[in-house]
Amino acid sequence: MHHIDDAWSNELIWHSYGFPSPQKCLCLNAPKSEISEQRRIIMKTLLVFDFDHTLVDDNSDTWVIQCIPDQCLPDLVKNSYQKGRWTEYMGRVMSYIGDQDISPDTIRSVMETIPFTDGMIELLTFIVSNKNDIDCIIISDSNTVFIDWILQVAGVQAAVDQVFTNPATFDKRGYMEIECYHSHQCSQCPVNLCKRKVLVDFLAGQLKGGVDYQRTFYVGDGGNDLCPSNSLREGDVVFPRKGYTLERLLSRQSAQQGEGSSNPRVIGWTSGREILMELKACVPL
Repeated sequence: MHHIDDAWSNELIWHSYGFPSPQKCLCLNAPKSEISEQRRIIMKTLLVFDFDHTLVDDNSDTWVIQCIPDQCLPDLVKNSYQKGRWTEYMGRVMSYIGDQDISPDTIRSVMETIPFTDGMIELLTFIVSNKNDIDCIIISDSNTVFIDWILQVAGVQAAVDQVFTNPATFDKRGYMEIECYHSHQCSQCPVNLCKRKVLVDFLAGQLKGGVDYQRTFYVGDGGNDLCPSNSLREGDVVFPRKGYTLERLLSRQSAQQGEGSSNPRVIGWTSGREILMELKACVPL
């Protein structure tokens, strides 16, 4: 029976995202026991957040430079960046910071000063109060340590169910080490993280666990948020931050596709309160 349950869950995910079904006959001829299982699925709303320039109003990876006394990296480190390999570059940045005898506590005190974007604390607080109806995840190219510190100091970590980002730890010397989140085959995304793959895998896992989402809200700002935005269904919503790369890419893409294509709604935002207003309209209060 287990293999049938898995196939049924996969069928729903593949169908809802417009992919060709690998086992269409199973869906069309599902036994009554499988139909009763479907009825027990919990329907919720999912919020997916980017982190840098979305939840927080800056880039956490560049904010950390403030812990260096002159707040400047040497050219040897700055010039070592290679396109699409930001995580490896940040590993070298953190190694340099360790070489300056800057302690983890000092780094943390600096990271805790990064400002949240206007209205985001209010939005996250609402999510905390409505966890029966709302799930919330972060998919970010930052790292686990920075995100954990920043959410904790703001007291909003309870809003977030899972964080998908590059793993980071401090070694015995007090140096931060950062690893790539995963490997993938997507040619559009940086080598360390395809947000679309993370999101689709998360949705499939949730469905197998009995949780489906009536709608998904995706909130982001950057070029690496386009790939996951394109995985959303009609009825979902993409929230690109106004004046940032994602808004421009979505606008260009919409002009190329023309009318008649089935896409999620696109709502630009400048404050988390605009997203909150849309969320309140969808959640029973």
